Amino acid sequence: MKIAIHGRNFREEARPYVQELFRILAEREADLQLSEQFGSFLQKNGVDTNQIKRFSHQRYIFDADFMISIGGDGTLLETVSYVGPRQTPILGINTGRLGFLATTAPQQAREAVNSLYNNYFVLEERSLIHLETDRELFDGTNFGLNEFTITKRDTASMIVVHTYIDGEYLNSYWADGLIVATPTGSTGYSLSCGGPVVLPQSGNFIISPVSPHNLNVRPLVVSDNSVISFEIQGRSKNYLVSLDSRSRVVDAAIQLAVRKESFKARLVQLDGANFLQTLRNKLNWGLDVRN
Repeated sequence: MKIAIHGRNFREEARPYVQELFRILAEREADLQLSEQFGSFLQKNGVDTNQIKRFSHQRYIFDADFMISIGGDGTLLETVSYVGPRQTPILGINTGRLGFLATTAPQQAREAVNSLYNNYFVLEERSLIHLETDRELFDGTNFGLNEFTITKRDTASMIVVHTYIDGEYLNSYWADGLIVATPTGSTGYSLSCGGPVVLPQSGNFIISPVSPHNLNVRPLVVSDNSVISFEIQGRSKNYLVSLDSRSRVVDAAIQLAVRKESFKARLVQLDGANFLQTLRNKLNWGLDVRN
């Protein structure tokens, strides 16, 4: 089996479990490939990777059967950007904090590997958001799993984002910014700005203003078959646009629109884990602090 692995820094207590993961994969004689930055981190921290091959860019990843993300949700978002249209199934091992997307504990390393080899898992397909611009911003990786955002820079005054759905005028948002989230991203930045939680297979985008000047403006759920376009105004001539954790500075002349991406992210779920279970576990739904 061919497995590519990407990760970030992790706490010392996770190191034995990560080393165990590589030992188990070696037992299985898996053909492995590591991202360059993660391989360097492992080497510095004494994790034996046995001279595993490395890749420095998504174009150099071999045709893997699975990709393993070792870190938190941010690491898994990076992994999705590596995989792209290959749609390689991704297993997220959570050495981070919340772990909304990376739901497998590092202590489950052997169980996780056995599940991959024995097909004891479920694949969850998650829709992605695609950014269209009149100039290249993200080196061809113009998609994200969580959200697209337009925000003001640092201490600049609020901006006005004129927003259109399929060419029809929706609203002018006077705010610090605007988020267009996928259902997966509905539990992230959008949620912190008052947006609703949306189930992954709902087929929607959520448009959420960031600190709107008009308090009667509320988040809006629209079909993900829509094309959402924007015009930006403000005292500053430069703004930030981002796809998940990747940001770029742009000027007001740039043309921006988002739509649903033509391919999806495929997440490996073990032990019957599902989105509703994750909501209960991570957001403590159903718990009574009085008990």
